[in-house]
Amino acid sequence: MDRSANPSVIIWLSVVAIMVFVMIAIGGITRLTDSGLSMVEWRPLIGTLPPLTEAEWLRVFALYQQSPEYQKINAGMDLSAFKWIFFWEYLHRLFGRMIGLVFILPLIWFALRRQLPHGYGRRFLILLGLGTTQGVVGWWMVKSGLVDNPYVSAYRLATHLGIALTILAVLVWTIADLMRGRAAFPRGHIAGVIAILGLTIVAGAFVAGMNAGLIYNEYPLMGGQLVPIEYGFYGLMDPFENPATAQFHHRWIAVLAVIGVFSLYMRARKASRKGVNLNLSSTMMMLAVGAQFVLGIATLLYQVPVSLGTLHQAGAAFLLITVIWVSHGLMGQVHHKTIISMQV
Repeated sequence: MDRSANPSVIIWLSVVAIMVFVMIAIGGITRLTDSGLSMVEWRPLIGTLPPLTEAEWLRVFALYQQSPEYQKINAGMDLSAFKWIFFWEYLHRLFGRMIGLVFILPLIWFALRRQLPHGYGRRFLILLGLGTTQGVVGWWMVKSGLVDNPYVSAYRLATHLGIALTILAVLVWTIADLMRGRAAFPRGHIAGVIAILGLTIVAGAFVAGMNAGLIYNEYPLMGGQLVPIEYGFYGLMDPFENPATAQFHHRWIAVLAVIGVFSLYMRARKASRKGVNLNLSSTMMMLAVGAQFVLGIATLLYQVPVSLGTLHQAGAAFLLITVIWVSHGLMGQVHHKTIISMQV
């Protein structure tokens, strides 16, 4: 453990990391239930409270009725059905505010008491900046579906999810630094595995943003062939604006991610035989990637039910946690060897 680390700081960051993980799962439910555009106002402070009176419910419902989603998709929706989709978007925003408070208030407390670990100030500022940016990007994402097109921009959705995963990764790496001692920044093979996993998840965000999981509900072929007939229809923007292409890329990048994670597992097993105990964490990583791959296929075959879709998104976040944890252990070994060689 880092000698400057207060155990309370590790517990605090672990709680924040768990909350971010839960937030990613809630975000998945919000997306899958088409709830994200139900709150057409952005009220960072007074929006903490939900509608408490019938009059307030009617007011927010009237605002929703003026939105493109209601007029083009949900025309005729009653107040009861609106309350259901409003609940998930409200919970998503409220939980985001809670994460902010759980991070900022203890951060101030530890800073005032000079209990923050030495040398981590920049890391905490990065997390603070990412969290603040995430709140703004969340509204920027929602706003994309409130003008003419009643759908959230896939680009903005991918950005929103990407920032959430970056926050989670930085939190987990920081916790590992404090528990195990600092590790070198990922590079080479390890950085490549993390990158391909991140690319897989972002590709999945484009699939979700274009509802691409509702087409070609078969595996491994798409319409009886390996490459869908629509592939390349949109030219240079095809990977980002063609649902069939987005699904095709997500499928096969995921295969590369599985191979990459397996290679990381083999490297961790080798390191474990040399005294770096990564057996448990690497086994968890392999179980996570296997479950995630199976979940992805099941989600596709069953046309993205909310239950499987949510598990698939949560599974991606959990897999990232395990990959970051194993990667830190391996980079810690590299860091330790570097220090020894410098001393010699």
